[in-house]
Amino acid sequence: MNDNFEKKLLGKISDLQKLKTTVAAWKNEGKKIVFTNGVFDLLHIGHVTYLAKAAELGDKLIIGLNSDSSVKRIKGEGRPINDENSRAALLAALFFVDAVVLFGEDTPINLITTLMPDILVKGADYAVENIVGSKEVIANGGEVKTIDFVEGYSSSSIIQKIRKQVS
Repeated sequence: MNDNFEKKLLGKISDLQKLKTTVAAWKNEGKKIVFTNGVFDLLHIGHVTYLAKAAELGDKLIIGLNSDSSVKRIKGEGRPINDENSRAALLAALFFVDAVVLFGEDTPINLITTLMPDILVKGADYAVENIVGSKEVIANGGEVKTIDFVEGYSSSSIIQKIRKQVS
């Protein structure tokens, strides 16, 4: 990888304190901040479509990415398939993603309340009132939106398919 590409890629992966400063600068420029989160273990067309639609809702897209330890707690011992650094780099490589930040808790509530995005986005399988951080974002004048999934795509189903073919 050339140094310029690596710098651009790694520059999108941030810790919360650094990202808080970046978000403040974006907001001062009048940018609309969109936030979503997830595991994104095996990046597939469903993820890419979802994230592209999320990015279209504002000016800057931030992804809260579950750390390896939080994925294990949520998904079980066999997950994640790809480690957090690999997952973060793949997400950062998407041109419409502006920042990726890891979180180790079971929910991204700390990220959401610290960054206070203008738009909080989750998949349409969530009711708005059940989305973590929705009350806080709405109380701050922001919006919560849901996006339909691309049918037939999930990391879990891809992993099952691979395991079935291997056994």
